[in-house]
Amino acid sequence: MKNFDINEDPHRRYNPLINEWVLVSPHRAKRPWQGQNEPLITETLPKYDPTCYLCPDNVRANGVNNPKYDGCFVFENDFAAMKQDEIMYEDDIRQTFFKAKPERGISRVVCFSPRHDLTLPEMSISGIENIIRTWQKEYTDLGAIKYINHVQIFENKGSVMGCSNPHPHGQIWAQSSLPTQVEKTQKSLKDYYSRNQKSLLGDYLKAELNKEDRIVIENDHFVALVPFWAIWPYETMIISKRHFGRITDFTAEETTSFAKILKQLTIKYDNLFNTSFPYSSGIHQAPTDGNEHEEWHFHMHFYPPLLRSATIKKFMVGYEMMGESQRDITPEKSAAILRELPDVHYKSETK
Repeated sequence: MKNFDINEDPHRRYNPLINEWVLVSPHRAKRPWQGQNEPLITETLPKYDPTCYLCPDNVRANGVNNPKYDGCFVFENDFAAMKQDEIMYEDDIRQTFFKAKPERGISRVVCFSPRHDLTLPEMSISGIENIIRTWQKEYTDLGAIKYINHVQIFENKGSVMGCSNPHPHGQIWAQSSLPTQVEKTQKSLKDYYSRNQKSLLGDYLKAELNKEDRIVIENDHFVALVPFWAIWPYETMIISKRHFGRITDFTAEETTSFAKILKQLTIKYDNLFNTSFPYSSGIHQAPTDGNEHEEWHFHMHFYPPLLRSATIKKFMVGYEMMGESQRDITPEKSAAILRELPDVHYKSETK
């Protein structure tokens, strides 16, 4: 009987954030690919697009004119997933199979800048800091609304991630309930904090920094790493070194450090396959229900779909849908690949 080799042998890894497992099959990374190739989009975008719903001074789909904004621009989503209307509802506790309840919330769009062609890795540090300050304001304003108990800040980048407009932007969904993934995280963080009086992610980060093999970027205040339990091939997570629960807890220095690590990480993503790298990213932070939530530790997830090239993506099908998540390339290997990529954007190198 051979000894277990985590770099070669199939195994499962535990995710303590959501109390789930992922199957890792390192040997499958060597298999030839004869599956789907996504079309490579190499279009050069203009600084301003007169047909874009999100560019300054343009008319949106609902007939409203955007202002001539020169920084971030935030507006109520014209096709919001939730509504602010208060709806009368009585919970039928006798119902077993057909439970439903109204969900009240607010959906907003955040245009990162007036430039139609500038994604995060191509923006200045000051421009990214402005985005962070906008996120802080929205988290504060939305969280202060009595019925809002959770504020989710996220970005879908690229058409392959369902982004319907190439103008760089993110979204904020604020709602009365904790979403399923956040509720799982909340339980895990709270259980760990209750047992240890310490942050789960704080202790996890110390262990990762000690091992070093999954670290991608580290600065004075944040670390970007490939989680031990990562599902997506080049999934990463940014974790604050200091234990705090909200983006509004940033010091001025942490705001700058966060902007720098966002830029550096997204540059590495773009440089991986010399393409504008698609992903879904989102910030996880304390609920806005009025409680302290000492268990929460600020972190941000990046879930990119690309697997072997700019045209080959990872599909969550079959076993992943019926059993549990599965990956081939190990988190250690993908972290090493990302870590060794240059910090200068590939477009800059060609100028």
